[in-house]
Amino acid sequence: MLFPTQLGPGNFARMNLDRAEALRVSWILRVGVAMEFLGHGALGFLRPSAWIPYFALVGIQGGDAARLMPLVGSFDIALALVALFCPAPGAVLYMAFWGLGTALLRPLAGESAWETVERGGNFGAALALFLMAGGAGAASWVRFRGFGALDSRARLRVHWVLRVTTAALLLGHGALGLLERKALLGTHYAAVGLPGARVEPFIGAFECALALAVLLRPGPGLLVSVAAWKLATEALSPMAGFPVWVFVEHGGSYAAPLALALMGRTRVGAASHSPGRPAAGDAPGRAASAPTAGS
Repeated sequence: MLFPTQLGPGNFARMNLDRAEALRVSWILRVGVAMEFLGHGALGFLRPSAWIPYFALVGIQGGDAARLMPLVGSFDIALALVALFCPAPGAVLYMAFWGLGTALLRPLAGESAWETVERGGNFGAALALFLMAGGAGAASWVRFRGFGALDSRARLRVHWVLRVTTAALLLGHGALGLLERKALLGTHYAAVGLPGARVEPFIGAFECALALAVLLRPGPGLLVSVAAWKLATEALSPMAGFPVWVFVEHGGSYAAPLALALMGRTRVGAASHSPGRPAAGDAPGRAASAPTAGS
């Protein structure tokens, strides 16, 4: 089985996610994915020199790369609007692959493989949103029909995507500090008066421990704390003098733990229903209530 059925404390593998909760989770993910593409797109207009090696991988050099960056940025901003207002499944799946592809460019350009792992939110949040928006038939790939309730299997898939995504982004960032001693992270910590090089491995070890905790016991309290931690650590980037869009483009890293925490909050209420029966008012199947176009 691809997705384990045991979800830790208060196992809710057989519980549905009602439409109201699914809609709230979807909005967290929509905002997170939109932030990611908006931030990345805005950076394209700034023509960052750090992107030039990534363009070079496909044979686009120096000046040509700089001229293309605003075009790439414009496309990313258009995708941000799609994610926010009309997240058709086909478009959202494309965003997940685009996020994965851009993350993979980093080790291909000679950077650490942990850079890809640390960017798990760039593709994991979009993948979770795709699993929530997916429908039947070819037309469903290009038409947004809203978000309905999730049955237990759909909920389980979304849960594990978000759980692995959250663990990955913590593990990757932690490994960059603990194992790679990435100089940029030391600069971030120094921006708030910490001795960057000295605290970096300890903060990295703490983040690796958080990743393990998310995999083993992802309670809502822990997940909200993880989201707050990511917001705080990524906010160090603009504090250290980098564009605020660097903070914005990590939207998926904030959305994944928050969405997972919200899904976990329904366990107590859902536990009052019999394991094999849907909640009152829910119909069998993937969606317990039909989505509406305005969702």
